[in-house]
Amino acid sequence: MSTVEGKDLRGTRYVDCQLDGAEFREVTLVGARFVGSVLIDVEIDSLVRNLTVNGVDVVPLVEAELDRRHPERVALRPTDVAGVLAAMDVIDDFWASTIDRVRAMPEDVRYQRVRGEWSFVETLRHLIFVYDGWFGRAVRGEAEPYHPLGLTAAFLDPADYGIDPDPRPSLDDVLAARRRRQQQVRDHVRALDDEGLNAPVPTHGILGFPPEEERSTLDCLRIIFGEEWAHHGFAVRDLAELDA
Repeated sequence: MSTVEGKDLRGTRYVDCQLDGAEFREVTLVGARFVGSVLIDVEIDSLVRNLTVNGVDVVPLVEAELDRRHPERVALRPTDVAGVLAAMDVIDDFWASTIDRVRAMPEDVRYQRVRGEWSFVETLRHLIFVYDGWFGRAVRGEAEPYHPLGLTAAFLDPADYGIDPDPRPSLDDVLAARRRRQQQVRDHVRALDDEGLNAPVPTHGILGFPPEEERSTLDCLRIIFGEEWAHHGFAVRDLAELDA
């Protein structure tokens, strides 16, 4: 498979082209249109909003079906302090059995990638970065919140955050760093009331990720919770293939 990487292809038209088997990874398709096309056996694993298929916005249908299959998702959209703390417990619960499953498998499995996706340990490393960005930086205003064991998304340069993406840290070290961040969230939220949770957090003027804009603490935490759920799903999917 040939690779096109780092190109700005905005506004490009593809007419009468064969894209069978093409893979779009870490790309933006905002405002893209597929007209008169044949989409069969297509898989989309992405942040999707306002996706219209033959005149129907299918995103609400997909979200409702995901909630039906995974009722814990509803708890990950809290509106108050009690709901946030309960959501943290839900996250711990659905990761616990998966981590136990990984511990029972050969150690190398923790570092194996499936179809170019992150390994299990890399997935947890990315969640450390998620906490550092959306809580440490966006909520607490820390100038250097990024843990060296974190792992940035592909569109960010890890060197900008003091991160070396290549080491193979132990599972226990990664889990310990993530637990510390989760405890920081719990401690911070317990010191808030519901009004403070929903109040805008002042922007801090600190360069980094995520980009500066006005958000509430709850907005940031909901993003973290969504990342936790999504990446747990990716991990379970890949473990099933490794198990097989």
